[in-house]
Amino acid sequence: MATGFCYHEHLMWHDTGPSADMMPPGKFVEPGRHLESPGSKRRLHSLMQVSGLARHLVPLMPEPVSVEDLLRVHTRRHVDNIKSLSEGGSSFAGPQAPIGFNSFEIALLSAGATYTAMRAVLTGRVDNAYALARPPGHHAEPDTAMGNCLFSNIGVSIRRLQAEGLVRRVAMVDWDVHHGNGTETIFYSDPSVLTISLHQDNLYPTGRGAITANGEGAGQGYNINVPLPAGSGTGAYEAAFDRVVIPAVRAFGPDLVVVASGFDASGFDPLGRMMLNSECFRRLAARMVALAAETCEGRLVMSHEGGYSEGYVPFCGHAVIETLANQRTDVVDPLSDHIDEWAGHDVQPSQEKVISEAEDLVARLRSRLASAA
Repeated sequence: MATGFCYHEHLMWHDTGPSADMMPPGKFVEPGRHLESPGSKRRLHSLMQVSGLARHLVPLMPEPVSVEDLLRVHTRRHVDNIKSLSEGGSSFAGPQAPIGFNSFEIALLSAGATYTAMRAVLTGRVDNAYALARPPGHHAEPDTAMGNCLFSNIGVSIRRLQAEGLVRRVAMVDWDVHHGNGTETIFYSDPSVLTISLHQDNLYPTGRGAITANGEGAGQGYNINVPLPAGSGTGAYEAAFDRVVIPAVRAFGPDLVVVASGFDASGFDPLGRMMLNSECFRRLAARMVALAAETCEGRLVMSHEGGYSEGYVPFCGHAVIETLANQRTDVVDPLSDHIDEWAGHDVQPSQEKVISEAEDLVARLRSRLASAA
C-alpha cells in the first residue's frame, strides 16, 4: 500500500497568540500558551521520523488553494475579513478563533494540504493519505471563523475536486470530540456528500450536533450526528462505527472516504471528556481502511483536526498512520493499557440509546437511497 503524507513546516507557523489555554489574556488571566499550538503536530511528525514510519510514506508537498477555491464554500466577506485581520497581527477572527500575522496564507496552505492529499488519492498517485493540516477546519462556517478554524479544509477541497470532475460522491466521517458544525453546514442540503459526526454531546459548539439535525431539502437524511455522552469509551465508539458509520457509508457508496481526524476524544485531552486510547484509534482506522476498500477501491484520506494533549496526540496519530500504511514499528504507547483499565468502557445505557437512534437514521438513509435508485 502506498500511503501519502502531506506536511509543510509553514503550517506550524500559524500564531495563536498569548492566550492561556483557550482564554485571551486580561486583567485576571495571565498570558500563556494557546492549546492550539504547533506542539502536538510537531511531536507527531518527529515521532514518525524517530520510529522510521516516515520511510514507508510517500511525501506530498502541498500548494496553497486559491481565493477562488475558498469562494466555493465561504463568503467574500469572510475571506476578506480573514485576510485583513491576518495583515494586522494577533487578534481573533471569530469565537475562539485566534489569528496571527500571515495566518491567511498559512490557512490557504492548510486547505491545500488537504486538497493535495485528496487529489493524490483520486489520481492514483497513492492508495490513501494523511494530511497534517493546521489550522484545522471543521468548525469554520461559510461566513464565520470559530473554534480555532479559519477555513473549511475539507469543504474547500471537496468542492474544488468536484468542480474539477475528479470526484462526485464523498463520505465524510468526523471523529473529533467536537461537532463538525462547519462541514455540516456546508453540505447540509447536498446529497452528494454524506456527513457523519461522532462527538461529545453538546460540548462545542453548544447547540449544534443534535441527532435530529439530519439534513434538509435534497440533503435530507445525508447528515448523521452521533452525540455520545461525556465519558464514552472504546466500546461506545466501536459500536457506533459498527452499527452506524459502516452501514451508512456502505449504503451511500462513495467515490472517496474522508476522515476529519481529531484526537481530542483521547483520555488525556484537556478539551474533551472521552476515554479513547491510541489502540482504539488504530482499530477505528482499520475499520475505515476496510470500509474504503469495500466501497471505493481503498480511496481514503484523513485530514488532521483537533487534539490538544501535546504528549498523547503523537501516539494516537502514529497508530492511525501506521494503520494506513500497513506498517507496525517498535513504538509503544506508554499509556494505552492504563486507559484500557479505566471503568466504563463497555457500552452504557445512555450511549446505547444514542447509537440506537442513529441506527434508525441509517435505516432511513437506506430507504431514501433505494427510492432514488
